[in-house]
Amino acid sequence: MSNHEQVGTTSRQKQKFTHVAGLKSFACVADDEELSFGQKVGRLQLFDITYRKKDGSLMTTEAAEIMKLKDKRAEYEVIVSSDSSVNLDNIDN
Repeated sequence: MSNHEQVGTTSRQKQKFTHVAGLKSFACVADDEELSFGQKVGRLQLFDITYRKKDGSLMTTEAAEIMKLKDKRAEYEVIVSSDSSVNLDNIDN
């Protein structure tokens, strides 16, 4: 195994997340979703789309932990829905 192959193998083993977008860029995935549903796609929603297998399960346990944030966001939206001073568009950031 050459040095370049070893570096690539080591780098792939260190990755925490594996996406299922294939050759399609995340920007293209987001644009397609926005065209399909007519609304802006947030970071958590894009993560959900690109890290979920065809059977509906998430790629890794780390990805599942990230998706817990999506549930917390939904809870937060309910809590602050009566407070107009909060800008919900900035929550994904």
